[in-house]
Amino acid sequence: MELEILGYIAAVFIGLTLGIIGAGGSILTVPLLVYLFGIPATEATGHSLFIVGMTAGVGAYLNHRQGQVNWKVWMAFGLPATASVLLVRKVLMPSLEGTSFGMGSLTVTLDTIIMVVFSVLMLGSAIGMLRPQKKGGDVRVEDIHGSIVKLGLVGLTVGVFTGFVGAGGGFLIIPALVLIVKMPIKNAIGTSLAIITVKTLIGFGVEVTKDIQHGVATPWVFLLSLAGLAFLGLMIGMQASKKIDGKKLKPAFGWFVLAMAAFILSKETLFSTGDQAAVTPPAAESAHELLDIPS
Repeated sequence: MELEILGYIAAVFIGLTLGIIGAGGSILTVPLLVYLFGIPATEATGHSLFIVGMTAGVGAYLNHRQGQVNWKVWMAFGLPATASVLLVRKVLMPSLEGTSFGMGSLTVTLDTIIMVVFSVLMLGSAIGMLRPQKKGGDVRVEDIHGSIVKLGLVGLTVGVFTGFVGAGGGFLIIPALVLIVKMPIKNAIGTSLAIITVKTLIGFGVEVTKDIQHGVATPWVFLLSLAGLAFLGLMIGMQASKKIDGKKLKPAFGWFVLAMAAFILSKETLFSTGDQAAVTPPAAESAHELLDIPS
């Protein structure tokens, strides 16, 4: 029960990080669902798409009202990313269900693979956040048109990885927009939130359709509860971002992400024995009973 309470508190930080730096929500969401609520990684990736997508949607709307969403970039980057997310969630993930193999005393399952890939992406994100950020220039329409192919290819790649691990991908999208389009960081954050919203919610729609086909109930009360807490964090984060230089927070968040990535890697590779009881925390059973999460 203590882990579950901690999980609800941590849900606020999902929105907080999205509100301040436009990324990091999924970095917290998947580990939160797996380690604090005891949900298998294959299910947690689908749940994460809803929580992050709904929260990012509110942030995207508020940023749009402030003129910080570039819809031309959204189309060039977001549509290919959404297409690859759909492909991964609809074709790749079902084909990998039940995947497992042995490595000595370690049993490697699809859940393990997801968490390891996720931690590697987190390592890349941490390195990017810890590096000094170059300032972007003003975005011009002709610059965007010249980068459409690059944006589309990067969008496809980001969609594949984020579809596999159930992440929004802001920690990959924002650097791409700043480096490829030379977009100012504030515009990159707003545009990133708009891209995240569409591709994660469409990806979640695929998960719901699959659950309906298999007769599995979607835990709407649980998901809406976490999304509501994330909304609260988002509003706090967006207000704080007006007074705090988000760039100064990136190094601190980078170190946090680095530490969490190291924790996941060690848990999934060094200390996992293939025993599900060792992987799933004791709170898992009570969480499933209390929140009616399908096992």
